[in-house]
Amino acid sequence: MSGIYEHLQNETEPNGRGLVPRPADLPPLNLFEREASGVRNHTVNWQSYVQGQMISQEEFMFIRDYDNSSSERLDSLIQANGPQCAKVMIRLIGRIAKEMTVRYILTLIDDMLKEKPERVNIFVEHGKKTKTSPWVPFLNLLNREDKFAVNQASRIVTKLACYGKERMGASDLRFYFGWMRTQFTTSGNEYVQTVAECLQQLLRLNEYREAFMENEGMSVLLVVLSGKVSFQIQYQLIFCVWMVSFNPVLCAQITKYNIIPVLADILSESVKEKVSRIILAVFRNLIEKPLEKEVTQENALTMIQCKVVKHLEVLEGQKIEDEDISEDIEMLQETLHNSMHDLSSFDEYSSEVKSGRLEWSPVHKSEKFWRENALRLNEKNYELLKILIRLLESSQDPLVLCVSAHDIGEYVRHYPRGKNVVEQLGGKQLVMQYMGHEDPNVRYEALLAVQKLMVHNWEYLGKQLPVQKEG
Repeated sequence: MSGIYEHLQNETEPNGRGLVPRPADLPPLNLFEREASGVRNHTVNWQSYVQGQMISQEEFMFIRDYDNSSSERLDSLIQANGPQCAKVMIRLIGRIAKEMTVRYILTLIDDMLKEKPERVNIFVEHGKKTKTSPWVPFLNLLNREDKFAVNQASRIVTKLACYGKERMGASDLRFYFGWMRTQFTTSGNEYVQTVAECLQQLLRLNEYREAFMENEGMSVLLVVLSGKVSFQIQYQLIFCVWMVSFNPVLCAQITKYNIIPVLADILSESVKEKVSRIILAVFRNLIEKPLEKEVTQENALTMIQCKVVKHLEVLEGQKIEDEDISEDIEMLQETLHNSMHDLSSFDEYSSEVKSGRLEWSPVHKSEKFWRENALRLNEKNYELLKILIRLLESSQDPLVLCVSAHDIGEYVRHYPRGKNVVEQLGGKQLVMQYMGHEDPNVRYEALLAVQKLMVHNWEYLGKQLPVQKEG
């Protein structure tokens, strides 16, 4: 999969530590980068802070030298005064209230670490002296009101958490991922691209992938990707999914979030090659990485259900020069076609229900199918039946509601104890409430399902009456 990285070498190529910075001559791509460019051109009057006794003479001399040094001189200055450099900059951030100056110092730190990632060690050494993790002073800045400063601090946190040997602990990760979750789900947030870059960088490390999943990170990505976002955000967040999918255990967990249907929709609508490329890379991992054959087969069936085969045929018909895309298309086509040959009617039904995208496929109206398979809805602690009931509870799609109500009715009709099971799971009440739905088709299917529930009850009572008389 090296081609993906080669194609993105100025954006997201791993270098063993994290994201490679873009070349300096490229124009700013987003609000954050435009603001950072302006901050770098700002001149701070450090003398005024000395006169106001906000910084010491020693701190003033260091930051003045730092600010006026060439790139070569700066490197020597950091090497000779590393611990002092970290100490001074952290103390300045804590003492100075003026937002523009805080922005400037944070940008100096971020640029310093971006230029030479090994410089994180000066913050690590400072942290050892103060008995704190190097990222803690910057995590504390994430609650500031200045959005640029907050996002600049997050970039520094990410670099400190990725470039050094020390890894962020569970408590700090929980806080940081919680902050990211808020950023992703805040309407109108113009810094989402910057937050996504930080997440991309974190998820290159397996321990952070595991923590991300433990903190329900995948559900947040799903919410964002299910909405209307730019192709750049789509690409970045799907890249995050791809990173997680390299872990075989986590790869098996990803599909529980119903990610395949969402990615299939994006693939069908995408006009950007890099978005299509990263989706195919995720699909390939979902086939190749799981340790259990059952998980791989289930993922393949879900892709079939979501019409991925058709999307692959469309992509194949386009003139694509990227070898990675061609290889992924070929591999996925072969796997999905083989799965289709082995596909039973129940496999097809199970895949459709789990995808949540119910339609009037032939199995729903097949008497033979329900006669042979109704009992199988009890498997895995009523997994499929619970999904049908959950769809009745959560879906707004009239077609999904119609098919769900119909299938619950057929389950009850063909399984003698079905009525009791549906009642216990709360399905009967849900079906009944749809008899007053605004859509006539939903009302009709709900009515039929309720009739099946009632008829089953009458048959049960009819069988019991003679027994009671004899008693």
